[in-house]
Amino acid sequence: MAYVAPTRPIEGTVSVITGASAGIGAAAARALVAAGGRVALAARRQERLQGLVEELGADNAVAVAGDVRDPAHNDALVAAAVEKWGRLDIVVANAGIGAYGGILDLDDDLLREMVETNYLGTVWTVKSGVRQFRAQGGGGDVVIVSSVAGYRGGADEAVYAGTKHAQVGLGGSLDRELRAEGIRVSLICPAATSTEFAIGAGRTEGSPQLDEYLSPDDVAHTIRICLEQPRSVRTTSWQLWSTQQQS
Repeated sequence: MAYVAPTRPIEGTVSVITGASAGIGAAAARALVAAGGRVALAARRQERLQGLVEELGADNAVAVAGDVRDPAHNDALVAAAVEKWGRLDIVVANAGIGAYGGILDLDDDLLREMVETNYLGTVWTVKSGVRQFRAQGGGGDVVIVSSVAGYRGGADEAVYAGTKHAQVGLGGSLDRELRAEGIRVSLICPAATSTEFAIGAGRTEGSPQLDEYLSPDDVAHTIRICLEQPRSVRTTSWQLWSTQQQS
């Protein structure tokens, strides 16, 4: 008899995804909808979000524009998912920004925005999702899109790496806190990915180097695999690199 892996289907699940207007977030939305899921999408760019909703179909997606640094925005995102589909199964905390440069090279406003978006934005997104998981019962999945920078850092990304290190600590601690309730917390930690990330702040649009990086679809595929694992399995952290990148 052929072995059939006891995967957990995405079909019928409801997810919220932050940072969904482009890059990894948009790719994750497409991957989950392709697998039969429904998605509530958040980002600051309303026009792009609406374009993605039109692409995915109004029955499969809803958009809530706003800033993850605002706890009320995250509550509104979860509420939109529950209002439209009656429940929440998955939280993908993906929103983030970055810039390359030494500790004295980046201005204070950018550094503050980076720290608040990457770390506090993740905290508020997860908090809103966990509140809903507890209200409805039955557990759920939290996926935090972090970075290999959270483990190794780099000479020109200290503050960014610090925010990703904070996400790694948050995710591991939350998984230990919440697993008895059936809530899994998984860290997806990609190396450099060919997105709009840091374009004009250390990366150049159209650079041939981007072709050597992971693609957003690579990361979205990893998110889907992680979510499809049976409930008996937890992936606390998954680092991934393209075949052309140095680890």
